[in-house]
Amino acid sequence: MPQPSRSTSIPDESWEHRQLYDRVVRSLYAVPAYFESSTVIEGLVATDLQTLNQVLGATIESQVVATLNNMRRVWDPDDRYGQYAFVRQAQVFPDVLLKSDHNGSETLLGIELKGWYLLAKERMPNFRFQVTPEACSRADLIVVVPWALEYVLSGRPVAYKPYVESARYAAEFRNHWWREMRKSQDDASIAIPDKVGLYPSKGDRIADKPAVDKGGNFGRLARTGLMDEYIAEMLDVELSGIPINDWTQFLQKFRQ
Repeated sequence: MPQPSRSTSIPDESWEHRQLYDRVVRSLYAVPAYFESSTVIEGLVATDLQTLNQVLGATIESQVVATLNNMRRVWDPDDRYGQYAFVRQAQVFPDVLLKSDHNGSETLLGIELKGWYLLAKERMPNFRFQVTPEACSRADLIVVVPWALEYVLSGRPVAYKPYVESARYAAEFRNHWWREMRKSQDDASIAIPDKVGLYPSKGDRIADKPAVDKGGNFGRLARTGLMDEYIAEMLDVELSGIPINDWTQFLQKFRQ
């Protein structure tokens, strides 16, 4: 089975909202420059750093959505989409919708948004993305926003360069990797849900299910190789003059 193509998983140039799509992608890369957080952390013990994502993860993601709405002049400089806004939804794919509720709800694109605390013990984004490709619009994106505290042990959260990818392509690549590239003797088949539509409701069945997944790793996008270059780049980012890679190794040594 051939490897999926990214070019067939994004909107056509002829799509009436393609310019908006391109501007949203550019805006996502600009999020670190606009990101502001009212959260301040003080008095944290160094050995507790690697659990910080459990406390602040959802807050960071909400603040990213607020940042995107504050960046309207970047993704909608002509005020064509004045009635649209980024809206977060809980426990439904995707996490964020660019939608309008004026004269009926209309969604233009979705973002599956994940925060990545750069000093987490896993040393990589550890989320699972199991959504079947047919549930992903060609305009939908999966976005990982890395963050850390400005003074390592204290201060406000600071956002760094995000990972931005077509959600449909990521889902297709995940399945291809599981079936064709993963080194395993187990059954590599995947059960695909039927009658899947875009922007599903909470109870809809939209997850692909592997026949065998002993380690519970299906959907861990960072383990497929798709994010390897990005992860390596982020582990080289310096916090207080020390690369994140060295910080995580140091913290792992003293983790209780």
